[in-house]
Amino acid sequence: MMRVAVLIPCYNEEVTISKVVRDFRASLPEATIYVYDNNSRDGTVAAARAAGAVVRLERMQGKGNVVRRMFADIEADAYVLVDGDDTYEAADAAQMVRMLADDQLDMVTGARVTDIKAAYRPGHRLGNVVLTGMVRQIFGNRVSDMLSGYRVFSRRFVKTFPALASGFETETEFTVHALELGMPVDELNTAYRDRPAGSASKLRTYSDGIRILRTIVTLVKEERPLQFFSIIGAVMLALGLLLGTSVILQFLHTGLVPRLPTAVLASALVLLSFLSMVCGLILDSTSRGRKEFKRLTYLAVPAISSGVAQMRRVS
Repeated sequence: MMRVAVLIPCYNEEVTISKVVRDFRASLPEATIYVYDNNSRDGTVAAARAAGAVVRLERMQGKGNVVRRMFADIEADAYVLVDGDDTYEAADAAQMVRMLADDQLDMVTGARVTDIKAAYRPGHRLGNVVLTGMVRQIFGNRVSDMLSGYRVFSRRFVKTFPALASGFETETEFTVHALELGMPVDELNTAYRDRPAGSASKLRTYSDGIRILRTIVTLVKEERPLQFFSIIGAVMLALGLLLGTSVILQFLHTGLVPRLPTAVLASALVLLSFLSMVCGLILDSTSRGRKEFKRLTYLAVPAISSGVAQMRRVS
């Protein structure tokens, strides 16, 4: 009785999209499969339509832009989001949807497990460990694979997700959004394989890694401003004291201030450190109000069990 939508963002995936659609139709026969093409220059659209998917177009380039459009357009009770590159195990989708419904979760992440080096390159693996570790340390230790592209969401999550990212950093937004609102989440280990011959990855290790790191810093500033500005204030205070200590000692010893520029710089750094901490306190109150509003908006969307029960009463 639950409406399930499979969402597949695509960019030049002619080689793999047909198989991905067929595999998810076999795993979730009751689901509607949507393929959103993102300006592909090959035969992705024709292949997706031939496989039986509902094909739509998003002209703004970037996975985050496609996700924003998908979440806005599609109505369902459970949403399965997966890449169109045939690297994730479609057979696990049914279990992930069951976990979402049975355990009243808002997000189930397919945590990637593989021994194939070509599938999960060392640079990608290291970047995921470092970036996921940062998020776990700041926002909560409830995720192990923050950058996985295989997820199942509740309607509550999808319709309250702000979707501000434009590219691959959207996975980071998923995780932080769920952790900050205290949503119930879980993970399922799923096999991860390398792309078939003729298919190329769109992920750029260094440039996309830097964008994800910048997104994490931005989210810390937005969601934890007191922590963010206190760290900046502490650094400036330490520098100010380091520069000013020798000037003070010389003044106490000689009664003179021979290095006036250093004294002015040290004083400015100390004043700025206190100003930074005050900004953090003010913005923390604002952030708390935003968080309360987002939480109330999230609670206004019915949970899965309520929606399914209502559908049964209507039928």
